[in-house]
Amino acid sequence: MIETDLVETNLRGAFLSGTFLGGAFLSGADLSGAQGCTDEQLREAMSLEGATMPNGQKYEDWLKDREGRSEDGENSSP
Repeated sequence: MIETDLVETNLRGAFLSGTFLGGAFLSGADLSGAQGCTDEQLREAMSLEGATMPNGQKYEDWLKDREGRSEDGENSSP
């Protein structure tokens, strides 16, 4: 596995379609407005604590929303 340190990186508005995030440390990164990435890609990241997600939410709130949707039987895809 390749590990990439992107802690506190500004990825605002980045086009991430097809990007492998499986070894990425994205703690505190700004992903607001990032395009083309899926929930599955984001979940593969090594760390997202404190990151701002593509929809502008902090990771912790984004995760709660996704967990809530799964409990309600809704699809967690964007």
